Amino acid sequence: MASVEDEYMDVLQNIEMTILSVYREHDDLLDYDVDKVLNLLWTEYRREKINKTTPKPTFNANAQLVYDGVRQMCEWRLGRIEMTAGDGTVGPKPEPMSVDEILACLKRILKSIKLWNKEGGRQGYLYFIDNNLGG
Repeated sequence: MASVEDEYMDVLQNIEMTILSVYREHDDLLDYDVDKVLNLLWTEYRREKINKTTPKPTFNANAQLVYDGVRQMCEWRLGRIEMTAGDGTVGPKPEPMSVDEILACLKRILKSIKLWNKEGGRQGYLYFIDNNLGG
């Protein structure tokens, strides 16, 4: 069986580039904020599978940017929304994923956050993706 990284590397990179773009504009973003956001998104999608809703979250400004961006990326990967480029053109649509696939990707990133936060402190995960994703 293929690992989440092998099967969904493009999705993981899409989500992490979204997180990284917030971090690069707001260098006071913490791993804690990203962890909190991704845990809530995981819960929202999990509850969606059983037709339950999750109350609207309240976050600090940086975490809200991460939430909005990652949620938009997940919705795009689910095939529910279109993404537009800076010039207003609509980008290509990916092959729609299932909610279970999005859940697996979020869970994998959460595992990475815990590992790199333990290794590198309050921004260990963010430092890691900043040094390894490029762009």
